[in-house]
Amino acid sequence: MSRFQLPSPPRNEATSCGSMLQELQDLWDEIGETDLERDRMILQLEQECLNIYRKKVDQARKQKADLHQILAEGEAEVSLVISALGERESLMRLEKPKGSLKEQVAALKPLLEELRRKKEERIREFTDVQLQIVRICAEIAGLAHLESPATFKVDEGDLTIKRLGELKSQLHELQLDKNLRLKKVNALVESIHELCMVMSVELNKTLSEVHSCFSNSRNNHSKSISNDTLARLGGTVHALKQEKLQRLKKLQDLGSTLIELWNLMDTPVDEQKRFDHVTSLISATSDAVTCNGCLALDVIEQVGIEADRLNVLKASKMKELVLKKQSELEEIYRSVHMDVESDTDRQILINFIDSGKADLCELLGGMENRIEKAKEQASSRKEILEKVEKWKIASEEERWLDDYERDQNRYNTGRGVHKNLKRAEKARILVSKIPSMIENLSAKIRAWEQEKGIPFMYDKVRLLDTLEEYAALRQQKEEEKRRSRKKLQEQQTAEQEALYGTKPSPMRQFPVKKPLGQSSNVNMAVGTPTGRRVSTPLSRHGFASSGKDKKEIGKGNAVIPVNYVALPKDILSP
Repeated sequence: MSRFQLPSPPRNEATSCGSMLQELQDLWDEIGETDLERDRMILQLEQECLNIYRKKVDQARKQKADLHQILAEGEAEVSLVISALGERESLMRLEKPKGSLKEQVAALKPLLEELRRKKEERIREFTDVQLQIVRICAEIAGLAHLESPATFKVDEGDLTIKRLGELKSQLHELQLDKNLRLKKVNALVESIHELCMVMSVELNKTLSEVHSCFSNSRNNHSKSISNDTLARLGGTVHALKQEKLQRLKKLQDLGSTLIELWNLMDTPVDEQKRFDHVTSLISATSDAVTCNGCLALDVIEQVGIEADRLNVLKASKMKELVLKKQSELEEIYRSVHMDVESDTDRQILINFIDSGKADLCELLGGMENRIEKAKEQASSRKEILEKVEKWKIASEEERWLDDYERDQNRYNTGRGVHKNLKRAEKARILVSKIPSMIENLSAKIRAWEQEKGIPFMYDKVRLLDTLEEYAALRQQKEEEKRRSRKKLQEQQTAEQEALYGTKPSPMRQFPVKKPLGQSSNVNMAVGTPTGRRVSTPLSRHGFASSGKDKKEIGKGNAVIPVNYVALPKDILSP
């Protein structure tokens, strides 16, 4: 019997292995195999069995190692995914699975699948947000080619909620920026639309020159919002506004020219109404002009043609216009009492025009300048002329008061006496202000002459000389009045001394009576004194009084003789 024994087969295979070994022994007996050969064959069988067992052990070891690797990789992936998702607290709470390796792998597999699902969802969220960010950035940058989602990669090392929130915040800011840019684009496009409508400019062509997207669709999503597009839209709006401003200025100039020509040539109102849409824009600002087509080139061309036509008519009527301006100039001079030789200047102007050497446009422009200067000079004389009128009124009242006070019947009862009394009271107040009037007026005139460097003329006479002459005459007149009053007082004193002696009785004083037979030589009509007037320098130079008719010059009061004796009333009584 062989010294080698085969290992006992498993229980469930004992019958089969034993029968096979027994059959092999029987065969060897029949064959006559030697023990050595039998031992060699049995050893070979044992070696083959060991190899099979060793192979199975190696396979089991490899399976164990694979399970350990799977478990380690799973745990590492779980840790990595949890770290990427930012759920470290979940990792700390995670308990290590127990049991065999297969049980541990089986327990780890659902967790790993759940984490992978969360990771994929988080990656999709990141991809969606980052893709929107990239697209908006590309739109702002003006890039036409956008990155497709298939080629877009997300950094899987940081998939935390915090990072996702930062990206969403960035996306929100970009969306706000995009919306703001869209509003700006829409506002600029609307401005371009309004400007094109006002000037009748083709809108689609203008927008196509800015960017091709504006010619295809009016959808906001197809509009370019890049910095370059915004800049070009802004430049287009600025250029259109400048063009609008130039057209408006040109149309306003043409409208002003039309109005000037209409006024010069007395154009009928019906003919002027055809261009109301032009003249209504003369004082309008650029922003206020919004009517469609009001600044179109054909409108400006039409107005220009009309202005040229009127200029041709203006040239034929220029002589009449120049003479009309001359009349206007003369009227300005005449209204402020300035020296003007109407007939002489007009004849010289007519001869100059008829000679054919005059440039009528230049001559008309010169007349306009002269009229402007005359208006300025008239304006500078206005204050002085107002004071002159007040002085003339006061002088007229002074003359009336002199006549009134010489009328010895002014206090008699009759119609209008109380009116004359009131007028005399007001006249005395006004006359008392004449010296200050003359002083203030003279100061104004001197200041005016010093500023202008020329004398202040009033109807071809220097007004300051007239005032000085008037003041001298008035002073002389006052001196004459004073001497007359003194002489009359002395005469009355002499009469009293002749009647009652040198010293009048203190018991009774007799009033001075008018001698019998004395002629007053005055007009007896109540309230209309006709005494002698002292003419003022203004009246001698032909200055008209302010609205009052001149009165007849009366005679002065008769002077009472020195040796005249008045008779008492009792002597005259029967």
